Amino acid sequence: MSTDPVVARRALISKWVERARRAGYLMFAAAVVLFVVGFIIDFSPLMVTVISALLFVGTVVLAPAIVLHYGVAKAEREDPGR
Repeated sequence: MSTDPVVARRALISKWVERARRAGYLMFAAAVVLFVVGFIIDFSPLMVTVISALLFVGTVVLAPAIVLHYGVAKAEREDPGR
C-alpha cells in the first residue's frame, strides 16, 4: 500500500464504488427474477411493491457508482506515477 494520501483515498473510494455497483446490479437482477416469477405465477401487490423498490433503490445506488467508477478510472489513467 502506498503512503500517498491521494492514492489511499482513491483506493478507498474505488472499493466502495465496486461494492455499490455490485449491490445495484444485484438489485436489478433480483427485480428481473421477481418479475419473471410474478409473470409466471401471479403479481401480488406486495411483489409489485418489492420490484418497484428494488428498481428504485438499484437506480439510486448504481447511477452515482457508475459515474464515480469512471472518475476513479480516469484519475488513475491521468496520474499513473502516483
